[in-house]
Amino acid sequence: MTFSSTALRLWDISPPVYAGAPVFPGDTPYQQRWAASIGPGCPVNVSEIKLSPHVGAHADAPLHYDADGASIGDLDLTPFLGTCRVIHVIARGPLIEWSQIAHALADLPPRVLVRTYEHAPVDRWDGDLAAYAPATIERLAALGVLLVGIDTASIDPANSKTLDSHQVIRRLNLRVLENLVLDDVPEGDYELIALPLKLVSADASPVRAVLRQLPQ
Repeated sequence: MTFSSTALRLWDISPPVYAGAPVFPGDTPYQQRWAASIGPGCPVNVSEIKLSPHVGAHADAPLHYDADGASIGDLDLTPFLGTCRVIHVIARGPLIEWSQIAHALADLPPRVLVRTYEHAPVDRWDGDLAAYAPATIERLAALGVLLVGIDTASIDPANSKTLDSHQVIRRLNLRVLENLVLDDVPEGDYELIALPLKLVSADASPVRAVLRQLPQ
């Protein structure tokens, strides 16, 4: 198989998933064992994995923050696939405020990913993670945004018990991606591809999130 030299560039915006990958305190870490190994009488390797669906890059379902919400397997995939904008708000404080993204809102596509880290901490938990201000999500939704994403583990502060931004997402029926890696992605517009698995009763799903260069 050959590929054209004009193939559109891809950015893998998913962190590595491995034993020891950081998870929210108290969440189930990634674990793997070999259920079968190549050897006499066995022609294949088969692994068994155990993990929270919030390990690595992931999509939350309404069920995660709403007792009566839809599971991830019941969601329409449309918000997870299509044009998006990456906006940089690097090391600007605990909450992403409207004033910090206002420079990048002209002709906004329906998906917004915000980069807050210079280098995403893929090897450790960050309890001081940046999150969205609820009012910012409200105003993005008013502009037609269907999905918001972030390069931290949550759109709410790590110590939040009220999950105010998640509750805005619930009320406005938006979708969310968390734990992305946007270190190498310039500000601008891309095609987002970040489809969740069809886990019919789960509150979230891992995704292999990528951005693709838009045709010129």
